[in-house]
Amino acid sequence: MRILVNGAGGLIGTALCARLMSEGHEVIRAVRSAEDQPKFSTVVVDMADARGADYWTPVLEGVDTVVNCAGVLQDSVREHTWDVHAQGAAVLFRACERMGVQRVIHFSAIGVDRGQPSTFSATKLAGDEVLMGLDLDWVVLRPSVVLGRPVFGASALFRGLAALPVLPVMPNTGRLQVVQLDDVVDTVVFLLRPDSPSRIALDLAGPDALTMKEVIGQYRRWLGWKAARAIPLPGPLARLLYRLGDVASALGWRPPVRTNAAREITRGATGDPGPWKAATGIEPQDLAAALAANPATVQDRWFARLYFIKPAIFAVLPFFWIVTGIISLTTGWQSGIALLIGTAVGALAPPLVVAGAVADIVIGTFIAFRRTARVGLWGALGICVFYAVAGTMLRPDLWSEPLGPLMKILPIFLLHLVALAILEER
Repeated sequence: MRILVNGAGGLIGTALCARLMSEGHEVIRAVRSAEDQPKFSTVVVDMADARGADYWTPVLEGVDTVVNCAGVLQDSVREHTWDVHAQGAAVLFRACERMGVQRVIHFSAIGVDRGQPSTFSATKLAGDEVLMGLDLDWVVLRPSVVLGRPVFGASALFRGLAALPVLPVMPNTGRLQVVQLDDVVDTVVFLLRPDSPSRIALDLAGPDALTMKEVIGQYRRWLGWKAARAIPLPGPLARLLYRLGDVASALGWRPPVRTNAAREITRGATGDPGPWKAATGIEPQDLAAALAANPATVQDRWFARLYFIKPAIFAVLPFFWIVTGIISLTTGWQSGIALLIGTAVGALAPPLVVAGAVADIVIGTFIAFRRTARVGLWGALGICVFYAVAGTMLRPDLWSEPLGPLMKILPIFLLHLVALAILEER
């Protein structure tokens, strides 16, 4: 079959594309930006720009089935729930109806038909309802939290929390019937069969309703670590952490802990897997069995330990560069001038200090924003090399200073290389 997978750069979309290709289907990957999946047969589609069905006409030409995996957690500078889940999805579904697409399989979220505590679930439900009202062979899949070998979003968060020496427990969290990525992909493959049911909505929920503490405990055992002590977080501190997630989102990052997540997690992610099993014959695997079938590797432990170090790095580096620039222009002004007086560029000391301070502030600002972080990190590496070379030429004595002003460039340089190595989100 010729299958369009929309949202092909995400957790489900990536795994699904690989499986469909292995079974001989012709797969077209629709992604929001080329960097999400630069290889293979890829089209770049921004659902926020898809205002009319004509937008999809060239993409849907000759397509038999569309699988819509596109989804975002919360509105931000990069993502808009209404544009993706409701308006954008509606445009896609109506284009499918007009172009004669045989089947549309749409990923929603578990529980949206029972309550909409946030814009995430409200917009997901709006998209579901549009699809259900069209003359198509449609299937709506509503998975719980999806876990598998690859990680992104909540699935990555669980591993990161499992690596902490103490487990912070958020208040008012509901139970989770986590579902395995392989079972989700198997479901789509089954539903591609011509004799499979259509015009149905299925909850994809695992067999066990677990607390977050229990989920993280299973991951901790899988990683080979003893149980961690749980510490309940007070409500005000939990709300602060969710708000900090919103701030990071405003800068273009994708933290799983945000206010929408707080509203959704209070409800939990549970449902009845009975209709799913009856319709497909798939017996969903529980978390313990899935983890046991895929023993943890050193790479898994590295990822878990680095998970919370990454946001710390991307908070510290902008702070370091911006504050360094501010100090150079204020309380450290005279010290900066004194470093250059008596050197070959002493007469230019004031403008050079200003130029260096401005460069530091610009570098820090670039690193703070996800879209420009890579450019900022490369710029920081360049500045480090420049400071090391210029300092060696103008003030070689600084290499032997007790506080090591030039020696400290080496660990700073290496930290930026680490930041570049872990920058990718998918």
